[in-house]
Amino acid sequence: MSVSPARRAAFDTIQRVFEEDAYADRAFPAAVAGLDPRDRALAQRLSYGTIQRVRTLDHGIETLARRPVRKLDPPVRAALRLGAYQLAFSEVAAHAAVNESVELVRAAGLGRAVAFTNAVLRRLALGLRELIDALPGGSPAEAALLHSYPDWVAETWWRELGREEALALMRAQNEPPETVVRRNPRKPGEVEGAPDPEIPNALHVRRVDEEPVGAGLIWPQSLGSQLAGLCVASHEGERVLDLCAAPGGKATQVAGEVTAVEKHAGRARQLEENCVRLGATNVHVVCADALELPPELRDFDRALVDAPCSGLGVLASRPDLRWRGKPLPELQLALLRAAAERVRPGGAIVYSVCTINAEENETIVDALGLAAEPLGQEWPRFAHPRRPEFLLTLPHRHGTSGFFIARLRT
Repeated sequence: MSVSPARRAAFDTIQRVFEEDAYADRAFPAAVAGLDPRDRALAQRLSYGTIQRVRTLDHGIETLARRPVRKLDPPVRAALRLGAYQLAFSEVAAHAAVNESVELVRAAGLGRAVAFTNAVLRRLALGLRELIDALPGGSPAEAALLHSYPDWVAETWWRELGREEALALMRAQNEPPETVVRRNPRKPGEVEGAPDPEIPNALHVRRVDEEPVGAGLIWPQSLGSQLAGLCVASHEGERVLDLCAAPGGKATQVAGEVTAVEKHAGRARQLEENCVRLGATNVHVVCADALELPPELRDFDRALVDAPCSGLGVLASRPDLRWRGKPLPELQLALLRAAAERVRPGGAIVYSVCTINAEENETIVDALGLAAEPLGQEWPRFAHPRRPEFLLTLPHRHGTSGFFIARLRT
């Protein structure tokens, strides 16, 4: 029996993420090169779903196979995880999930493990869904196992949002993310999509077509991310500093004379290419450390600090991030302070992070000590539930990635 191209690509992606510590969004494109759109979509659904649900899947495998997952050969581990995901969380026929997962082990040259893999998968086919359905979810630790998150993430959301909201958020980030692009007003041309009723230039699309992306007509960007760019609210003639600019979604969104800073040379080159593609001639790229800026970069009217973070708001689109993300409050506060030194008195700083975690959100802003503008009055639908001067997009409420946004006056 041959293995479908989609399952082969999913298997390769899963192995690279868990055995080589590769990022899913980098491993996946290489794995699906040459596949048609239908196979690409299936491969992404299977690989990303498996990576997201791996904690729950491993619990099921270990319970029913009575063998620690960590002691299995890597190809067997990846094949069992992929098969288990299909059996527990997809509508794929059980015989296809079992047989093709077994063939993946055989194709990996592990003939001695074929019988074991087949036996385990047949046990999973008979009992995995029932085992998962019986898992409790009444405490953070139980919910973390049921919905496949690290304990600390479940505990954070439980504490800050309450039980019901935390559970809804955990469920939402195990579903496929929205497919939204930003229409680039600098480039004329027809683009298909449904306009968003609140976010200007945002289009809801069935899938992201590479052709209009390559032509600079659109940029893949969630509603939450586009909202952060809109909150900069810059005008023509103003000078804007974007401290963490790559790959350039927000830098190419804002008006004014934009200085886009990127620390890593490769990402800075990518940022420049994206600016050219999108026709953002108002953006000047500087390859520099945001914490050690050249002295001439000063007296800006506005700054955007879209800081590195734990990424707890983008776990639907970044499946491996829940297993590697960590809070970065010291770096975030240092970046905000660096921005404050380079913005003129009376200027504005927008702080945005794609995470849902008070330690990286409102606590950072409070530590900086600048006055916050009432963004919740401008965008009431996205007002932070506890601090309405800030914005907090929530995947389970707003159907987009989770972003915290504050605008501060220097």
